[in-house]
Amino acid sequence: MLKYPIGIQDFRTLREGGYAYVDKTEHIHRLLTTGKYYFFTRPRRFGKSLTVATMNELYSGSRELFDGLWVQDPWDFEAMRRPVVWLQLARLDYREKRLSKALLDELHRIAQTHQLTLPEGTLKETFSEMLRRLSGQHGRVVLLVDEYDKPIIDYLDDLPQAEANRELLKSFYSVIKDSDPFLELVFITGVSAFSKVSIFSDLNHLRNLSLSPQTNTLVGITEAELDHYFGPVLAAVDRAQLRRWYNGYSWTGEQTVYNPFSLLNFLADGVYRNYWFETGTPTFLVEALRDRQLYPLGELELTQQDIGAFDISRLETYPLLFQTGYLTVIEAQPAIGSYRLDFPNLEVKQSLEEMLLRAYASEDPGNPRSRVLTIYHALGRKDIDSVIMAINSVLANVPYDLWQRDDERTFHTLVHLLFSLLGVIVQSEVHTARGRCDALVLTNDYVYAFEFKVNATAQAALDQIEAHGYLAPYTDDPREKVAVGISFDRASRRIGAWAEA
Repeated sequence: MLKYPIGIQDFRTLREGGYAYVDKTEHIHRLLTTGKYYFFTRPRRFGKSLTVATMNELYSGSRELFDGLWVQDPWDFEAMRRPVVWLQLARLDYREKRLSKALLDELHRIAQTHQLTLPEGTLKETFSEMLRRLSGQHGRVVLLVDEYDKPIIDYLDDLPQAEANRELLKSFYSVIKDSDPFLELVFITGVSAFSKVSIFSDLNHLRNLSLSPQTNTLVGITEAELDHYFGPVLAAVDRAQLRRWYNGYSWTGEQTVYNPFSLLNFLADGVYRNYWFETGTPTFLVEALRDRQLYPLGELELTQQDIGAFDISRLETYPLLFQTGYLTVIEAQPAIGSYRLDFPNLEVKQSLEEMLLRAYASEDPGNPRSRVLTIYHALGRKDIDSVIMAINSVLANVPYDLWQRDDERTFHTLVHLLFSLLGVIVQSEVHTARGRCDALVLTNDYVYAFEFKVNATAQAALDQIEAHGYLAPYTDDPREKVAVGISFDRASRRIGAWAEA
């Protein structure tokens, strides 16, 4: 039986505990032997911390932990032994203490592990003095900064505090440039790619690996790695379904990887669930999608500048969704700076849609998901009355201010969310040669074409389905074809009438 390292971010714990390990040491070795200053971003729970922990053990000379791994032979564990300063910002108690105090305490703790006693001083002075003294006594320092942006990301719903933390971190990280003679390696990880101007203004030589083909598979699990390390336990698994749920992440638009946290949880449980999403989704992201009425997303095309950085004072929703893992690159043209984005997989899409439905129907005391199940069962038995009642129940729980912004878009967004969450094959706003159908829904026994109108008759919606032949592509399909025209009444903010043919 394999032991799955779910939630284990420490390399030593993983190896000594006999957990399954996907060997990424060849990738890591290449980085450590070809450069000095690196910056690397990936979504949470993707293996960044384990990568940094692996580097820590390499430079600490822990040869025994690497038995049987690729790096065992090419790495000279004695010659490459270096003092390591490993800053794990996620572990700092900056919510109870001030961030400056939390960082200062951590520097003194690290110094003590190297038998150093640092004099009292400012945060910058202490950081600089520690690097200088460590280098003088033990050789050039390996500086590992894991989740450099955590004290900022945690306060994106409190922008004044986030800005204060950003300013402090900018000052703190500025020490790195003047400490170059004392440094062997600098490796910085995080979720967000704040512009160099806003955080690393002095580190012009910091190489950003985030969109590099060299690191596309540094974290995450490829299809080949899945076969190699987990092949025996996958015999009874529908691989196409597994890919649909947990694969799809890419930063180059080419080779994709699985989310390791979700994949390992599935291998342990054997149940398709939204594992990664359950570990924490910032509510401000969902509220931004709702309040800015940006849904449905569809495929997006952004520039490299758009997706590669964001400004805390002017948060752009799409870059933030990409950097936090809710969107991924499906096609990249770096030569012209173009990146097409979409959902990576079903886990992310379904989870985000469900949270967004809750955010819209925020006055519903129950679970809006129950309305989706009602619609699902009603469509299965061609009960359009129950479908309309369920939709109206959701519409009735949308706060008044959301209707005031754009009632037509709010209505269409809610309908799209409800139908997309059905789990059946759903296409929204499908283009045909003669027009665009609002939604096509395919169940086991029926093919539905839905057309939604605002302040127009249900018959007009039905006539449009017929006139534009939205069901014509399914003429040879043995399932019964059903056209449904729906009229949304602005005055009552509910479906006022519907017609079926």
